[in-house]
Amino acid sequence: MITIQYEPFDIGDLHKRLSQDGHGTGAVVSFVGRVRDFNESPEVTALTLEHYPGMTERALESVVERARGRWQINDVIIVHRIGYMTPGDDIVAVLVSTPHRHAAFEACAFIMDFLKTSAPFWKKEHTRSGDYWVSERESDLASLKRWEQQ
Repeated sequence: MITIQYEPFDIGDLHKRLSQDGHGTGAVVSFVGRVRDFNESPEVTALTLEHYPGMTERALESVVERARGRWQINDVIIVHRIGYMTPGDDIVAVLVSTPHRHAAFEACAFIMDFLKTSAPFWKKEHTRSGDYWVSERESDLASLKRWEQQ
């Protein structure tokens, strides 16, 4: 399940949905990304997230298919919010179920690393001194390279 939405999500509900079919599932790993009150500026007051409808979903589906090619995955849920959010708001949830824990951890990290660098989302951070579009981060690109070298 891949969902792009304005509304907040409930990680507990997502976990229940992923865990309903317990047959063959030995592990469920989840990641939740949140709006921080710092980034390129130490005084972030809000974040606006935009995306390219249709293209974004296809990019996320492609990432999930790449993960399925590397690990035995039972199911994946990705929920990504768009719109205006404030520090402490949840932005993204990635949940992965697999037969074994190692694959669940690896697949979840893989999906997040590709999501951060390859999915067509644009972030504008709002601060007391002005707004700016968030730049690509070297640390995210380095995380991506780890997967490309394996």
